[in-house]
Amino acid sequence: MKNIKCHEKTMREHKTKGNVELKRIVPIAKPVLGKDEEEAVRTVLQSGMLVQGEKVRSFEKAFADYIGVNHAIATANGTLALDITLKALKLSPGDEVIVPAFSFIATGNCVLFQRAKPVFADIDQRTFNIDPSDVNEKMTTKTKAIIAVHLYGHPANMEELKEIAEDHKAFLVEDAAQAHGAEYKGQKAGSIGNVGCFSFYATKNITTGEGGIIVTDNSELAGKARLLRNHGQTEKYHHTILGYNYRMTEISAAIGLVQLKKLEKITEKRVRSAEMLNERMRKIRGLTPPYVGKHVRHVFYQYVVRVEEDYPLERDELANHLKKKGVGTAVHYPTPIYRQPLYRNLGYDEVVCPVTEESCKRVLSLPVHPSVSHEDIQYITDACVH
Repeated sequence: MKNIKCHEKTMREHKTKGNVELKRIVPIAKPVLGKDEEEAVRTVLQSGMLVQGEKVRSFEKAFADYIGVNHAIATANGTLALDITLKALKLSPGDEVIVPAFSFIATGNCVLFQRAKPVFADIDQRTFNIDPSDVNEKMTTKTKAIIAVHLYGHPANMEELKEIAEDHKAFLVEDAAQAHGAEYKGQKAGSIGNVGCFSFYATKNITTGEGGIIVTDNSELAGKARLLRNHGQTEKYHHTILGYNYRMTEISAAIGLVQLKKLEKITEKRVRSAEMLNERMRKIRGLTPPYVGKHVRHVFYQYVVRVEEDYPLERDELANHLKKKGVGTAVHYPTPIYRQPLYRNLGYDEVVCPVTEESCKRVLSLPVHPSVSHEDIQYITDACVH
């Protein structure tokens, strides 16, 4: 620990003409890991059971209980949770799945994995989530599912999306990779649609290093997902369908069990920090703080401001300015999914989602992780002014 502290001190000292200038370092993300996680991993290593054993089953049960569903199926990562889910829905080539144009590319790619067609819908300018009115316009007889991403930890408009899905007899899949503990009208994200998918990547609100999980009340879908996850195996060396090796490790699950116990405290800290940032950001002309809708619990996986035209710097100029000040930033996301080279090569050149296009130019993520202090918040906002 002494070496780490000395390194941090060195990072913060910048000598100029014999003087020492102190500069605060605020990273964009920092996992909350400690001795409890270390001990959990040590216990697994000593047990000799490393893959999909009792720890995975315990984590599945604990997470299902937390979300308020009957089934949870742990996977090696969040992308595979989406992949298994769509495989379990038995999509066929030519089937369509409506996805937001503004998301991480995995949301669209999981549809391509099935040789189905992603249909991109625009987003709500305030929440950055998929716009139900645009979804409704793009529904066809080929639409088999809608993927609602709870982007940045703010729940999508699930009431309207659920109504659209039911009217068209389509599955409603929640991509809750960024929404651990988020709520919409009192229901946990992941429990509202037909099925929900979470990620436990290193930067998420809770982490297992890499990992994912599927949650659902649909017993048939859960059973299919469990088969797909483990080589289609109903019992050892008895395989009934074509399956895959998408299993979670015992080490990941052990970390997840510890992290899940911390989730509410982590969430409360993120929300408090976001509220303090909001209070200060509202005083800065040209920076629009995150919107929080009525009847939702925003868990602030990312704290995302819009850099408007009347701000004195362009978005990328502000990011560079903050970097020089020691404040980490990120752009989630700089390019609509349909404008990625992969999708251009697939014939998506004519797709245009205006709100997505504009958002890609203006969004900037600022630090809001649990290690951000009150002093950090003041420093970040002061840096945005000067």
